[in-house]
Amino acid sequence: MKPIWIVDDDESIRWVLEKALARENLATKSFANARDAIAALEFETPQVLVSDIRMPGDSGLDLLQRVKARFPGLPVIIITAFSDLDSAVAAFQGGAFEYLAKPFDIDKAVELIRRALDESLRETSVESGPAETPEILGQAPAMQEVFRAIGRLSQSNVTVLITGESGSGKELVARALHKHSPRAAQPFIALNTAAIPKDLLESELFGHERGAFTGAQTSRRGRFEQAEGGTLFLDEIGDMPFDLQTRLLRVLSDGHFYRVGGHQPLKANVRVITATHQNLEQRVREGLFREDLYHRLNVIRLRLPSLRERREDIPILVRHFLVQSAKQLGVEAKRMSDATLQFLCGLDLPGNVRQLENLCNWITVMAPGQTVEIKDLPLELTQEQQGGAAAAVAASAAASEPYTLPASHGTVHTMPGSEAAQASGPDAWLALLEAQAASMLSAGQQEVMAVLGRQFESSLIRTALKHTHGRKNDAAVRLGIGRNTITRKIAELGIDGAKDD
Repeated sequence: MKPIWIVDDDESIRWVLEKALARENLATKSFANARDAIAALEFETPQVLVSDIRMPGDSGLDLLQRVKARFPGLPVIIITAFSDLDSAVAAFQGGAFEYLAKPFDIDKAVELIRRALDESLRETSVESGPAETPEILGQAPAMQEVFRAIGRLSQSNVTVLITGESGSGKELVARALHKHSPRAAQPFIALNTAAIPKDLLESELFGHERGAFTGAQTSRRGRFEQAEGGTLFLDEIGDMPFDLQTRLLRVLSDGHFYRVGGHQPLKANVRVITATHQNLEQRVREGLFREDLYHRLNVIRLRLPSLRERREDIPILVRHFLVQSAKQLGVEAKRMSDATLQFLCGLDLPGNVRQLENLCNWITVMAPGQTVEIKDLPLELTQEQQGGAAAAVAASAAASEPYTLPASHGTVHTMPGSEAAQASGPDAWLALLEAQAASMLSAGQQEVMAVLGRQFESSLIRTALKHTHGRKNDAAVRLGIGRNTITRKIAELGIDGAKDD
């Protein structure tokens, strides 16, 4: 970690801050004037800068202006007198992290510097990213097409939309596009839009000004500012809230944006790469995604194949992940028997490359011996293979006749003679559910979880209401859910016949 710089013409203030920070095991470097600090910036930078506002020669505001022009992410704390609050306001307008009013409490000063330090380290971590782009492995023809596309796009700044199933390696491709682009020396910033709560996503993208909302004690740069000159990768773009899609479209259209609570337009010199596992065209038709934004993002589309489409790559990926996992744990790398490799090549692995990597990590830790046999694999994988016959029957049935949405009362339809139809016993309903899910997935039905989930909830609530003669509060108790929950579900699912107890 770099030292904290203290710039003040008052030797006593420098001494007090140096001693207090030394007790916190924080390195410092002091300057008696702004001129010397500005000269030192040519060769090194601090982690945090603390500067008096009024000094002989260049003022603290002059120093602030110089620092923010060259290092916009560096937190600067301005020391000012209570009688000089106009200057403190000017300091905030110039981008200061916070101000420290004289005479100050030393413990509060250290606490403030700690906060600035945390912000600085967080920014450094985000902007530095991984030192090396992880390898993208693949010999399959489908992956060779991806490599060729990356090569063609190597000298371009064009917007790219990467599509593919979850775990197929979309972020690795985005990093490769950045690494081989003219922006390679600038930051690569990645953000999963589905992982950030809606209320925070706007601030995460565009930053915010101090006081923009409750808890915004300092100004903060968003991902667009952090990626200045480089590449911003927005993963799961299909999950972005509709109102934020409008703001993103504006940035892509004219290259300007505003921080939350800000009034000064900021220019974005950023290449945007997006990714999604969803069907954006379908979401446009459903009114969940802006059509104009879709066309802005879909300049070049790069589709990543699933692991099922490149099974010949599984052996080289397995060897790579086993060696990688062994290095991390400091152990000897394990190897797969030919039968085990053949078994893995026959699995669907819906989690794609990510699932395969997790499996190799599990094997490195849990599998006995250096040669891994089929019996050493996780039980769920071998059970999945044994249960494949029922899924195959269901898939075959779905392929032979078009899929129709089950009735609203939740009855699951099965083909006569199928394993699901012949199933009996306490777990028979699970076989029926699996067969129905397989049928819907094979037919290309979207949002299978949501459809079957609604039917499952509806069936449970209707059955409970029958047993309680329509008394919903009693039904809620029997089901183990709250009264407000069952009332909301009854309304959402359109269930009739319920009454208050």
